[in-house]
Amino acid sequence: MPSPTEVQRQEQRRRPLGTPVMDQRWADLLFLHWTWDPEAVQRTLPPGLTVDTFEGRAWIGLVPFFMQRVRPRFCPTVPGLSDFLELNVRTYVHDDAGRPGVWFYSLDCDQWLAVKIARGLFGLPYEHAQMTAQRSAAGRLDYRSRRQGDATESRFDYAPARGGQEAEPGTKAFFLLERYRLYSGGAAGRALRSGRVAHAPYRFVLTDAAAYDTRVMVLAGFDPAGRAPDHVCVAETVDVEVFPLERVGRGSADRRPSPM
Repeated sequence: MPSPTEVQRQEQRRRPLGTPVMDQRWADLLFLHWTWDPEAVQRTLPPGLTVDTFEGRAWIGLVPFFMQRVRPRFCPTVPGLSDFLELNVRTYVHDDAGRPGVWFYSLDCDQWLAVKIARGLFGLPYEHAQMTAQRSAAGRLDYRSRRQGDATESRFDYAPARGGQEAEPGTKAFFLLERYRLYSGGAAGRALRSGRVAHAPYRFVLTDAAAYDTRVMVLAGFDPAGRAPDHVCVAETVDVEVFPLERVGRGSADRRPSPM
């Protein structure tokens, strides 16, 4: 299938019609990305999805961050349940209509209820993990995660973004960061579904990570074998609206988008 056009990519930034089902805040995000062979990535995808590429290469992302103020729409936050940590492994795809989005291989999380709900209602591959994050006096984060049943702890050391800039359309950063659609299902009897999120464009800063670990990438079948990431940045906090999932091919949320 042809890759999405720049118009299609920018259209995804528009807030869809309808009522969100959930509100969230994504904070202190670190994005580590490695280039990958598109054919190798395509073999991991369900029917109906095509690997999305930039300059002829697929990309595998590793993203630790803080999930905050997570709540169903019109419900209050709940202490001990609404704030947790997440570490996801992802790639970038588009459907037959050319709509770009994210495909998750795993999402490690330290909140048992979030794992149960995301697996059951959204069909997302969430995994239980023990996770901690400590902030130094200088503001750097020491972020750690160990998946349930695995002996290896992953550690990330990075400084959160301050004074970032928005990604320009057509750039690598725009391709990697400006993603407002996710896909799930497509196997084991589950229909391929798509969901939208809406938030202000990320403000990001190119950086380096003093420490990072690729263990969860390896568990997902992607071993960079010591190769350093090809793109590293941190992004400022965004408030997020989450919209219902729909079966691919029936999406009405894109018909009459309104500006964010």
